[in-house]
Amino acid sequence: MSDSNAVVEIRKLWTVFKNADGEQVVHRELDLRIERGEVLSLVGGSGTGKTVLLRQILGLEKPSKGTVEVLGQAPGELSAKGAANVGMLFQHGALFSAFSVLENIAFPLRELKLLPDELIRNAALVKLQMVGLEPRHANMSPADLSGGMIKRAALARALIMDPPLLLLDEPTAGLDPESSDSFCDLLRGLHREQGLTVVMVTHDLDTLFDLSTRIAVLADHKVIVSGSAREVIAYPHPFIHEYFLGGRGQRALEALHDKPAQAPPTSAGAAH
Repeated sequence: MSDSNAVVEIRKLWTVFKNADGEQVVHRELDLRIERGEVLSLVGGSGTGKTVLLRQILGLEKPSKGTVEVLGQAPGELSAKGAANVGMLFQHGALFSAFSVLENIAFPLRELKLLPDELIRNAALVKLQMVGLEPRHANMSPADLSGGMIKRAALARALIMDPPLLLLDEPTAGLDPESSDSFCDLLRGLHREQGLTVVMVTHDLDTLFDLSTRIAVLADHKVIVSGSAREVIAYPHPFIHEYFLGGRGQRALEALHDKPAQAPPTSAGAAH
């Protein structure tokens, strides 16, 4: 990667799925660059491939054409050590039901088999408390946790190897407003304290406006615009008008009125 400040660089990416009706093009010539320290949110309509893009950054799926680089490497070429550069919080937590909370958090470290058990346990306990859970929760089963606690335990697991890049798929989905606000506060603090770069997919406009430093809009098979919330909303496109300027969007936008403007938007073909 030519610019060390770019954590993720996606160039000319195509995603094509084959089905009974032929081929479905999800992404076509998609370009996106994610800078160190950003909280970049991906938004778009159903079928625009937001979660697919997260999975490609993580290396769980390969694009049909084009390149994805994470810290200068293709995700599929990351070694076990290199894979520690990316943490993933899945939409429903994806905790292992047969494991305790602490065993779930420790799982990625145990899989590497590089550290003694006691050190792994201590590291997991540190992350448990970092996300606002208490030591008494360590031996609980995921089935005994509330939705907000499941999100926190899954976040602790995503952070167990101190990755510089964190991927979030619908981080506040299914949470009540109070739990959602609390989880956003946690994410904001961790982003600031840990120096994380965050890529987030969310349909929750409150979460989107609360956490994002930049928003990238997926439509017409590509990123049509990226920038601050105000600047993205000003971009003329039917999806943007419907998504941001409907009744739900107008209510969420009220929280923006006292926030300072951020960096100018860029089109899909721009470097940023």
